[in-house]
Amino acid sequence: MLFNTIDFAIFMPIIFLLYWFVFNKNIKIQNLFLLVASYFFYACWDWRFLGLIFLSSLVDYSVGRFLAKTKAKSKRNLLLITSLMVNLGILVFFKYYNFFLESFQEVFLLFGRSLESSTLDILLPVGISFYTFQTLSYTIDVYRERIEPTNNMLSFFAFVSFFPQLVAGPIERASNLLPQFERKRTFDYTKSVDGLRLILLGLFKKMVIADNCALAVNDIFTHYTEYSGSTLFFGAFFFAFQIYGDFSGYSDIAIGSARLLGFDLMQNFNAPYLSRNLGEFWRRWHISLSTWFRDYVYIPLGGNQVSRPKWIRNIFVVFLLSGFWHGANWTFIIWGLIHALFFLPLMFQKTHASFKDVADKGKWFPSFKTTLQIGFTFFIVLLAWVFFRAENITHAFLYLQGMFNFSLFSFPTVSRGLVLFLMVYMVFEWLQRDKKHVLEIDFIASKPIRIAIYYGLAFAIFYFAGDTQPFIYFQF
Repeated sequence: MLFNTIDFAIFMPIIFLLYWFVFNKNIKIQNLFLLVASYFFYACWDWRFLGLIFLSSLVDYSVGRFLAKTKAKSKRNLLLITSLMVNLGILVFFKYYNFFLESFQEVFLLFGRSLESSTLDILLPVGISFYTFQTLSYTIDVYRERIEPTNNMLSFFAFVSFFPQLVAGPIERASNLLPQFERKRTFDYTKSVDGLRLILLGLFKKMVIADNCALAVNDIFTHYTEYSGSTLFFGAFFFAFQIYGDFSGYSDIAIGSARLLGFDLMQNFNAPYLSRNLGEFWRRWHISLSTWFRDYVYIPLGGNQVSRPKWIRNIFVVFLLSGFWHGANWTFIIWGLIHALFFLPLMFQKTHASFKDVADKGKWFPSFKTTLQIGFTFFIVLLAWVFFRAENITHAFLYLQGMFNFSLFSFPTVSRGLVLFLMVYMVFEWLQRDKKHVLEIDFIASKPIRIAIYYGLAFAIFYFAGDTQPFIYFQF
């Protein structure tokens, strides 16, 4: 079931009404209802993979309960390893089995040997990377004694499978989301209104921004040999906004849907293309994933509290794993490598953690320095996106080769209206950069004006939506 379909438009109001007006007397019944609704939501893709979610939930709930009963370090280590092996084993098999097998075959061919083996026709379960990381974070936090293990099996299963963020995040922490399942929830009108605004904004980002960009991106990346360097540049430019509109749009709808049900999910995007360096970009892009790798990989490896060679190692490990998390293709690993290489100078200059403030706060226009910083950062991100979008490494390098020649300075054959539209949208992001999202417009005193803005976005969704495209991050 997709967020941008009539199915969800019917599903969500039914869930909302039953949740608040029928099952609101008892929190256990509410949680059971959410669990059933979430399993139904997932089953609309493929009911056969519900067993994987159930297994991950059962294993980590059980491991948490056993961890609560033992203090012996050896037994606790064994329990943690069990959780890691089950969850990562399932993830590796479904997502990376064929990739590793094909990579081994290519290595053998380099040495003049052939490895006789056949790949498997494996269907990737939707959202497996997301819910695997979410349930693993619970076990690791319990192991570290940072949270108390829950003895409420129903709440835990509902936490793992919560339908708004089940298949594409945000990747929630048990410390934030699980307690919300264990306490009584009351209807909050203000929170629900903000949830509706986020859903509206998310649909606009997905259907108007991402889906319109996708049409140009698919054509340019498929027929890249027929276009000038300037057109190829805009192909990458459009993909940058396609993936942003697609993924942040999904996150907005997920967060908004959760707010309608009384839950607060973490912010996953915060105007990433206004970042002034890559360090700031990764504090604004896919926040739930970047903080997951920070807390469960980077810091355990020593973070920046180690020697410089080990610090460099830690940086590369995190970015390469981030790339590999996205998919079983060397293009994603190169994407992560590019970010690591451009992050290193910031690390050496000790500016990787700078720019935690609002850019040019209180000003209508960015300063010349800020403009250069944002432009340079966006250019690096844009180049890396070429590898992310390309079918393979050869495709990516040929695309870049076609981009960086004298035709880069020719007039591109792209929709000027689409370019202008994206620039106008970024102006609004700039003006709202100190807010949680673009539609946080309570500062506008006139209610009719606010309503007119909402109706304007709804009108744009109905009349300017591009051809429906699948959510990009469903493949991860």
